[in-house]
Amino acid sequence: MRRRAWHSWLPLTFLILTILFLALHETRVLAPVEQGLQVVLAPLQRATTALVRDIGDLSQTIRQGRELRARVAELEEQVDALTIENVRLREYEAEVVQLRGLLRFVETNPTWAFLGADVVGRSACIHAPCGDVVGEEPNPYLRYLTINVGQAEGVAVGMPVVTGGAVLVGRVAETGLHTSKVRLVTDTGHSVAAILQQSRATGLLVGQADGSLRMLYIPQEDTVQVGDIVLTSGLGGAFPRGLVLGQVIQVVKQDFALFQEAVVNPAVDYRRVELALVITSFQPLVQEEPGE
Repeated sequence: MRRRAWHSWLPLTFLILTILFLALHETRVLAPVEQGLQVVLAPLQRATTALVRDIGDLSQTIRQGRELRARVAELEEQVDALTIENVRLREYEAEVVQLRGLLRFVETNPTWAFLGADVVGRSACIHAPCGDVVGEEPNPYLRYLTINVGQAEGVAVGMPVVTGGAVLVGRVAETGLHTSKVRLVTDTGHSVAAILQQSRATGLLVGQADGSLRMLYIPQEDTVQVGDIVLTSGLGGAFPRGLVLGQVIQVVKQDFALFQEAVVNPAVDYRRVELALVITSFQPLVQEEPGE
């Protein structure tokens, strides 16, 4: 009972004390005490305020860090997507450039018949054990390309094969049902009747073991210059006239020889050929005799 009575007086006691302190504060009686408390409590208040501010800054920093990491992850995904898209666009651009070159060649020769093809393999020899070329290192023994058209598409042995810019790649040497082997111009067993674009000198272009070309049987009296473009002459009817073969990089001339020669750099890097055209029909300059 006493405890209950005492508790019942507490609100009244607090009210009286509050009124008393307010009256003393208004009369400035407690001013010295308040100033002393301010001196004692001010550092604590400043420390508390700084602590609260630091906690707020830390919380904001953590939140910003999370947002920044999320943004970085999002940007990395965008960069990866753009990189992939850029690679795809570069591939499309390279393909478009090749297709435009082939299209110009087709438009320039409307009376010929063509069959488009992709290069699906490269090999040093047509039969084992030479094997396929699988690297990007220069291979002077690269002699054949495999294309993805064959007998079912109308390809026959002997048909010329070109790539962009009217460049002669070679001639079909072997056909399967849906694939064909193309013997490159640089093959040592391959020869092409050729003509120099500027001097109009003629000769026979033959593949060399080092992957280059050599134009033989050029008359001594004809002028041969470094940089001259070598084209197919069309003689013999095996190839159309005017296909690009390469460029003269060296002239070999001896005073007492019947003929002079020219070292020719191929017009195309055969390791880089991806698209090709098989010339299935053309009007030869000279028809081959039956049985030849």
